[in-house]
Amino acid sequence: MTKICQSCAMPMDDERVYGTNADGTKNPDYCIYCYKDGEFLQKCTMEEMIEHCAGFVNEVNKNLEHPITKEEYIGQMKMYFPHLKRWRKEIMIADDGATESPALAGVKELVAKMADTLPIAFISSVDADGFPCTKAMLAPRVREGIKVFYFTTNTFSLRVAHYKANPKACVYFCDPEKFIGVMLRGTIDVLTDAKSKEMIWRDGDTEYYPGGVTDPNYCVLKFVATDGRFYSDYYPRSFVIE
Repeated sequence: MTKICQSCAMPMDDERVYGTNADGTKNPDYCIYCYKDGEFLQKCTMEEMIEHCAGFVNEVNKNLEHPITKEEYIGQMKMYFPHLKRWRKEIMIADDGATESPALAGVKELVAKMADTLPIAFISSVDADGFPCTKAMLAPRVREGIKVFYFTTNTFSLRVAHYKANPKACVYFCDPEKFIGVMLRGTIDVLTDAKSKEMIWRDGDTEYYPGGVTDPNYCVLKFVATDGRFYSDYYPRSFVIE
């Protein structure tokens, strides 16, 4: 797999193009044109870096079977630059609230609102063959910020079997009318203890679990998010939740 600069996305197959740390050693994350002696050479925003890189579209086209325009190249960079190390943004979740970067202002609140108001969420698991499996679920019953979400499901379902074998999971909230989507990645634990089951039990759940809160076919899925990707206004933004 080709290593790329985590600032400008330039391929770095040759270690001679690695940037340098403050002590003079090679830095494998950034190229020599972006990083030298432990500092970034350009004090710019991600958008400014994208505009700068767009000027090299002719060089990019030399290696492409079907050339792209500068506008198409900018569109592609807007999709993957938010994943590069230099431009990844973080939402810090703490007891006293969240500290957000300006680029992610309002994202935490919007994710929370979508989780609380949309009737359906989509959750994904990984089956025994390594394929992703997605299912529509009733919205989470309880959440803790945008990091922890609790869902209800059947203990003996295929989904639970997946999570017991591989806890990796994804939860997706989508508002099709506003063309907004939020994907959260993380892990799911299957909980069957009385306290967890009672915490999210609601009147009317006997329609699904006739045995009530102690029904052996009733369990709780606890999803803990690690990172996510938000899409709105034709522009994606990635973030890490800590």
